[in-house]
Amino acid sequence: MHVVHKLTQLRQNDTCRLIPSRFADVEDSVLAPLADSDAVLRDLFDLDNATNERLRGESGLLPGIGMDELVFGVPNFRIINAAFTYARPEGSRFNDGERGAWYCAFAPETALAEVIFHKTVEYAEIQRFDDSVTYQSLLADFSAAFHDLRGIEAYKDCLDPDSYVASQALAAELLERNSMGIIYPSVRHPGGTCIACFRPALVGNVRKDKTYRLTWAGSPQPAVEIL
Repeated sequence: MHVVHKLTQLRQNDTCRLIPSRFADVEDSVLAPLADSDAVLRDLFDLDNATNERLRGESGLLPGIGMDELVFGVPNFRIINAAFTYARPEGSRFNDGERGAWYCAFAPETALAEVIFHKTVEYAEIQRFDDSVTYQSLLADFSAAFHDLRGIEAYKDCLDPDSYVASQALAAELLERNSMGIIYPSVRHPGGTCIACFRPALVGNVRKDKTYRLTWAGSPQPAVEIL
């Protein structure tokens, strides 16, 4: 695959990323309620931290991303770092299983459509649409040159709704060439635009916005409620 030559100097504020609300307050450990003393809590934290991919990444122990690339001391830096250190084993559209990326959308409607699609696939696999999940919206601002797939027919394979093979191969090649990330048309929300940012330092001014509750009640299409 030839490398994308179209670079767009992007200035986009208020991009939207949705994460499960239970991950939004990463200062708190889910282990804390299990401890009945400070000593036990310390032992539990040591056990938790031994397999915590974000902390391993921040200590330079992950193969996919170096400690020097992660961010520290800015608001929500742990949430930013987690996006790059907790990769799905099979990867996502523009990242493999060793290195994550910050995925977000220009509009909340697009971010919702992406999340709803993937959760609905999970429920379809078990043939049960019966769940309620809350998501925290995170806004971020970007000002950088990104490789741009919009309107380029040669890269339609990278937008295959059923395969990440071509898109992951392109992302790996662009990473090798020090790309900042990719702008691309949303696959799940016609007319929407998404970003896959490859560099933690570019994810600017991260702050929390609305919280959404998605409720599946027997149908693949959930009800969406703003809390």
